[in-house]
Order: sequence, then C-alpha cells, then structure tokens
Amino acid sequence: MTRKEEKQRLRTVIRREEQTLGEKYKASSSAAICAHVMAMPEYQNAETVFCFVGRNHEIDTTPLLTDALAAGKRLCVPLCVDKGTMELRQITNLSQLIPGSYGIQEPPEDAPAVAIDDVDLSIIPCLTCDHGGKRLGQGGGYYDRFLSSYRAAAVMVCRERLIREELPVEPHDMPIPWVVTENGLYEDGIPARLV
Repeated sequence: MTRKEEKQRLRTVIRREEQTLGEKYKASSSAAICAHVMAMPEYQNAETVFCFVGRNHEIDTTPLLTDALAAGKRLCVPLCVDKGTMELRQITNLSQLIPGSYGIQEPPEDAPAVAIDDVDLSIIPCLTCDHGGKRLGQGGGYYDRFLSSYRAAAVMVCRERLIREELPVEPHDMPIPWVVTENGLYEDGIPARLV
C-alpha cells in the first residue's frame, strides 16, 4: 500500500470515528481548545491572526474568531479561489461570512487580501495529527501549500480522541510544532504549560 493509499484509508477511519463523537464532547472539546489557544502568549501578542472557520465535524472556532475581533486584532480567514489554493482575506465581523466552497463559511470575494508575511499566528485545522505536529488533512492540499511558504507561528488544533501517534507522512507534509487539544498545549510532542 502506498503512502497516499494509507492516508486515504486513515481519513476514512477518522471520519467514521468523528461521526461517533457525541455533541456534548464536541462542544466541550471545541470550547476548551479555543480557550487554550487564547491563553497562548503568541495569540495574545499577535496583531494579525489567520484562522479557519470550523465546520460541523471540525473544531468550532467561533469563540476564537469572536475574541480576535473583540481584541482589535486583524483577523483573516481562508477564501478558496482554486483547487488546492486559498487566499487570506480580512473580515471585521462574522456576519460577513457566507457559504462558499465545500459548504465552508468564507469571506466575500471583495474582502481585503492579507499577505502571508503579515500574519503573526495561524490556527490550522486537521483531520487528525500526532502530538508532535505531524498532520493529516482532508486531502485537498490547501494547508500544505499554505504552510510551504508560511514562516511565522502556527498552532494546530485537534480533539484528543482523534489523535493518532502513527501517521503516514510524505516529504511535502509540513509538521507544526504546537498542537492544542482539549487537554492543553503540546510543544514538539511534549505537554507544555500555558502561562
């Protein structure tokens, strides 16, 4: 079995497992994950934050998005513009989000573009990951392309019950040193204390 086939097989397993998670667990884990990210000094000090807009099966990032706007941070979210390509677009209110590609809430096409080098902290989704920051996404390559040219701080968010310590990875898969689950922050695979 090739790495690509292993990834597809694991995606199927994780998607099935995610469907068995109770709504109460999903809500509480999302809330805890957002609280942990907001406690990070890197988040508190960031002037420009890039964050995905979580769908039903993903982490609900609404508390993060709301907090970033309330704190006066420049908030940008992804706009899918082509297969495997997304742009960072600034929003100033969550009401600007509209259903876009794959049912994802996106900014309007005329929302201001934000340069990747202007971002201080990125909050990255995954289907599953390990505590050390190896990531398995949905398979579209959007975040792999983004991460290949991104140089600032990044944190990946994942529910603890979906963590897998054995992941099939390829050379283009970019690890992310910080992982946040409902249990807290992991830095290079080691539990780290949030101050």
